[in-house]
Amino acid sequence: MTPADIGKVTLDPSPGSIAAQGDPAAADPSETREKPVRPMRADARRNYDKILATARIVFTERGTDSSLDEIAKRAGVGPGTLYRHFPTRAALVDALMQDWTDRVAADADAAIATGQPAREMLLGWFEHFIDHITLHRGAASKICAAMDDPASPMYRKCRVMGEANRRVIEHLDARGELRPGVDPANVMRLVSGVASVADTSHADLDVRPMLEVVVDGIVRA
Repeated sequence: MTPADIGKVTLDPSPGSIAAQGDPAAADPSETREKPVRPMRADARRNYDKILATARIVFTERGTDSSLDEIAKRAGVGPGTLYRHFPTRAALVDALMQDWTDRVAADADAAIATGQPAREMLLGWFEHFIDHITLHRGAASKICAAMDDPASPMYRKCRVMGEANRRVIEHLDARGELRPGVDPANVMRLVSGVASVADTSHADLDVRPMLEVVVDGIVRA
């Protein structure tokens, strides 16, 4: 990642509705539209943008458990301003996840389009998936925790990522290349677990051997 990439701000399409994204009633992965929200004032939008840009840098440097007050200070806003936009740490991480989910969905389609055999397709897909959710240190464990928690602000985006994984798994299943009874949700939990192990390890772990164990367990011999 280049410094320019770290500093680039990718905004959630509805920054005013961060809390609403945790609503289980709105968690249908096929749903693409957010509820209409009142446009932000120009000064509020500038503060929102500055907070996100700074959080992206701080989370990359120190992980997602970094001090939110420090983020506010480095962004040049008061703590109260940060908490008005992002009431919780999870809400801030959720806003940064928007570009991740977009890229994960695109990678799923790209994996299917390769037409590769199941083992090669899955290894490539899972490696890209892990790259996305470990972009900011500490994020992988938060994503894992949010997968089965409808109250989490990240739950909706976890559903989007789960839907991307389901497309890949069901594509290979329809080709008859997977063992019977493979559950896409459980596969995603396993791969996310690998990501969490790699993300929290003090060593520079190679995730491919761990992914090979997962893949070899679901691909038809």
